[in-house]
Amino acid sequence: MQKIKRMLKRIVHSSQSDKVIVCPRCGSTRLSLSSKMDVWLTPKKYFCADCGYVGPIVMEIERKELKKEEN
Repeated sequence: MQKIKRMLKRIVHSSQSDKVIVCPRCGSTRLSLSSKMDVWLTPKKYFCADCGYVGPIVMEIERKELKKEEN
């Protein structure tokens, strides 16, 4: 939980290309859309391969901030 709090404090508004989506539950970047029908018929719903989270809410952080967290 502390790791997620640190990431939230460092969120900075920037262009979409510099951002990475992160799981709000575990902080993993291994997210994918839960269904091929997502976005076409329904709102985006993401699935986390690490913790099993399924939902429409994800965090977006800058790539450079993610690299700092990993080191």
